[in-house]
Amino acid sequence: MKTIFKLPLFLLFFALSSCFAVDAPTSTADPISHDIFDKLLKKYVDNKGFVNYAGFKKDRAELKKYLELVSENAPNDKWSKDEQLAYWINAYNAYTIELILEHYDKNIKSIKDIGDKIKIPFVNTPWDIKFITIGGKKMDLNNIEHGIIRKKFDEPRIHFALVCAAKSCPPLRNEAFVASKLSQQLDDQGVDFLNDSFKNQVSKSEMKLSKLFTWYGGDFTKKMPIVDWVNKYSKVKADKNASSSSLDYNWELNGK
Repeated sequence: MKTIFKLPLFLLFFALSSCFAVDAPTSTADPISHDIFDKLLKKYVDNKGFVNYAGFKKDRAELKKYLELVSENAPNDKWSKDEQLAYWINAYNAYTIELILEHYDKNIKSIKDIGDKIKIPFVNTPWDIKFITIGGKKMDLNNIEHGIIRKKFDEPRIHFALVCAAKSCPPLRNEAFVASKLSQQLDDQGVDFLNDSFKNQVSKSEMKLSKLFTWYGGDFTKKMPIVDWVNKYSKVKADKNASSSSLDYNWELNGK
């Protein structure tokens, strides 16, 4: 099977993970309810994961209410693993929406415009902006994804759930992630992602895959080969020796 995953890329992401590592904030709080975020997602995200950011903007006070709940109630070891992971996935997605809303009136076409067109001193990318406070700690989106989620949870399916506000990202789920059905939700995300021909194209002899499988190849292959991940979720099954390549990644905003 032709491979698209090279050692230097693996080393790069291991190095990045170390750079973004943080001591995860904690508190004595009980697990929080994600109902506020759930209602907003149901209201402003369609079944294909496209986001009505203008609508979200009008309801920003409710989003801020949820983010305040997240900020003041960081997980602790009394929470189950799924309660903690659902918290961090929701936090990442909610703060990403908040970042877009903060700059939405500046007519951004992509989240990357926040780094390229909207200059912020000492910040290279939107994922480096320290606009998040959880448990009293200032954080950025990279800290949540690479420093906490990828570091603490051995769960490759998170890459089907974390959404960076781009069209080539996995679809933003129009409900919040919750511990009671987290595994099924992550599997559903895998099905939706692998069967969207804009993001992945699978045939018996060829796999044209999202760059997510390149960028985070090491996370996936620790569990099983990439082709096995593809065949777990894709309706069309690829041969074990199917060729593989990467599709271009479209960073255009996932709005509607």
